[in-house]
This record gives sequence, structure tokens and C-alpha cells, in this order.
Amino acid sequence: MMHLKHVQIFICFLFVITMQSQVSDLARLEYTYFPQRNSDNSFRRLRVFAKYPVKLNDKGSYLVPGIEYQNVNFIYRDETFFDTSDLERFSSFTGSLIYTFKLKNNWRFVAQTGLMIASNFEGDGINADDTIFTGALLFLKDKTDASVAKPWRLIFGVRYSTTAGIPIPLPFINYYREFRPNWSYVIGVPKTNIKYTFKEKNVVQGFVTLDGFFANIQNNKRFTDLPNTEEKIANSISMTIVLAGLGYERYLTNHLVVYSYAGFTLVNDIRLRDDDQEDVLTINDQNSLYIRAGIKLKI
Repeated sequence: MMHLKHVQIFICFLFVITMQSQVSDLARLEYTYFPQRNSDNSFRRLRVFAKYPVKLNDKGSYLVPGIEYQNVNFIYRDETFFDTSDLERFSSFTGSLIYTFKLKNNWRFVAQTGLMIASNFEGDGINADDTIFTGALLFLKDKTDASVAKPWRLIFGVRYSTTAGIPIPLPFINYYREFRPNWSYVIGVPKTNIKYTFKEKNVVQGFVTLDGFFANIQNNKRFTDLPNTEEKIANSISMTIVLAGLGYERYLTNHLVVYSYAGFTLVNDIRLRDDDQEDVLTINDQNSLYIRAGIKLKI
């Protein structure tokens, strides 16, 4: 049976690799604010990414390089028995490459590989523990053209990451469908939602989604757990969140969208972990408010 810590790491992994490969998003600028309930802690993140499809031939083959940057400011104000100043700034840089081509009957094959560097960068340069390798093999069937009465899209396949905690590829599935005029839904990870479009350029939605962050602590954090005087070493920090809420999108043009989401967390798991991905300290597990807003360029 899959250990609980593997489930938590797998959820965070799904978030990391799926968010950098949204099907229709070419670029995004986004800010997240996540205050911690019953605490002065807060999580603030600036995220930027861009992809550029390069057409390889007239048969529907593309190469899609992508880059992403995240700057995380985790305000750590809980009372502790060790210095937290080096645990408040984290950054990540991700490069990805997608190769895709058409198959028969509206199917498309997608192969993706990526390298992510995530750390507090308190040491000298980049070390091996800062790097995360990801990969995916996916099949996509897209029936969202105007000739279909109820457009739909299905994506399924396998994904792999060196941080997933399980040394095997793991399954992935995502299903989109328009079931009534102006109504659609998505079932999948990291987001399940239902949307309603009104006045052509306005969209409201209810959603359940994942968010998260994973980064290396370069110099590690040694501390003594006072209740049992046990010495512990934290090698990385992880945040895994499940939240439900409402969102609004406004199309400025056919491809440029501003958006905002607000919700309340259902699961809030922020922890320091050792080299075996075992928990050494729970920083905060109180559910609280969550706000995210930005602008994106869509196909």
C-alpha cells in the first residue's frame, strides 16, 4: 500500500508538472497570497511562465520549449527554537520541452521532459539536491471544434518525477466537456471545476484544486526537537494544499485573459522534510483563506 508521505509528495509532484504544461496557456503572470490562520505566517508567490510552439511540418508536429520562474516569500513568524531567516526566500527555475504530433482519429501524442531547480540558494551556486527531473508520455484527443455539439477533450498517460517518492511512472488523466450552452466542466488533477460563461467575455467558476511548492534547503537545517531532545535535519520544504473556491475570468481579447480566484483550504500541509522525505516538522496545518490573481495568454 502507498505510504501517506508518498501520496503527499505525489500530489505536490502532480501540481508542479501539470501547472507548467496547461494545455491552452502560452504565457502567464500570477501572484498568490496565502495567509496562515492563527499565525503571522504567510505565503506569497510571484510566478511567470511562457511557452512557444515551433511548427516542425505540415502534419501537425510541434516542438514546444518553455520556461518558468517562481519567487516564493514564506513569512515564517511562528515561535521556534531555531533561526528561520534562511527559510523565508525560495526560488525555482524550470525549463521544459514538449514534442507532439498527430495520430489517427483526432488523437495526438505528447512527450514532455523538464528540469526544475528549486532552492533557497543560501549556499554557493547550485547543487545536485536543487534539481528535479520530470517527464511525461501523454495521449490527447481534442473534440472542441465548432462542428461538435458537445465539445470535449481527454488527456491521459503517465508522468514521472525524481521527487515523487515512488520510483515508477504514475498515471494521469484529465477530462473536459461542454455539456450545455455556456456551461463546461473539467475532471482531473490539479484542478476540477465547473464554468459558466456570460456576456461572451466573462466566466465564473466553482473549483477544487491543488497548489504547492517544493524546494531544497541547501545548507540543511539542524535543530533539536525539544519535547524529546531528538536532533533532526531538514533537507527540504514542501507545501501541499487542497482548496475549494470561486473564480472569475475576463477576456480582454480572444486570447488575453485576466483572472482572480479566492477560496478556503481543505488540506493545508506545510512541512520540513529530511533526506528520506520523512516529516521532521509541521510548520502549519490550519486551513485558511487563499487568493490568486493574474493575466494569461491562451491559444
